[in-house]
Amino acid sequence: MRLTAEEKATFKRDGVLIRRGLADPDQVKRAVSLIDVSYRKEMTPDDISAYSRRTFAPELGDSAELLTLYTETGAAELVGDLLGAAAPVTTAQIQIRVPESEFPGMQPEKAMHVDGVSCPHLDPRELRTFSLLVGVILSDVSDPRCGALHYLPGGHLAMARWFAEEWPLGMTEQVPPEIDRERGTPFLGLPGDVLLMHHLVPHTVAQNFMPFPRVMAYFRVSHPHHAGHRLQALRDPWLDYPPLADIPAPTSQE
Repeated sequence: MRLTAEEKATFKRDGVLIRRGLADPDQVKRAVSLIDVSYRKEMTPDDISAYSRRTFAPELGDSAELLTLYTETGAAELVGDLLGAAAPVTTAQIQIRVPESEFPGMQPEKAMHVDGVSCPHLDPRELRTFSLLVGVILSDVSDPRCGALHYLPGGHLAMARWFAEEWPLGMTEQVPPEIDRERGTPFLGLPGDVLLMHHLVPHTVAQNFMPFPRVMAYFRVSHPHHAGHRLQALRDPWLDYPPLADIPAPTSQE
């Protein structure tokens, strides 16, 4: 269950690890049933834009059934292997990519970005960063046309250099031009698969051209000291990752 030295080295190189089937079917089923009620009965088309920036089903953010996807699947233990220690996670973010056939034009493709930095809807001097993103698939995401998250392997290292050498606090650009042109690798999988992604890995989200919603649960995890050195953590990708200090990264793709 815990991360191997090889997995840690892969994370250091790519900024991403995927564990298949980490959440069991019963855990997924309980979470999906709650989200489906909110999606079908509570959400209106006018909510989609705001929910896409923050969270769908906001009333479920602190639901025990959703938080167990982090606390009782082994995900929290894997986080400990990367960060050493983590601040308590008390909120789940639900992100749904709605079908274009049902809500045309309501969710355009997101630009390549790093969460919490130069957000278009926030003051660009405000940082809402964290250390590690944990994502749990709650619907079939085996086809990239269903609105998959796309991430750039190794992009955390390029972003750290950019933040250190070119990016001043208050700058409105979220990523450098060469990364903005990238499409990234789609995170594909089945319900219960879990993504662990370094906060600095740039990513985008595609439109959903399948006839059903794409549903993900996300948990934003911070090292206990992260809030006191947010700007420094943008420039030093391993500041929040003490257990990886002595782990050499692989030099080539496997």
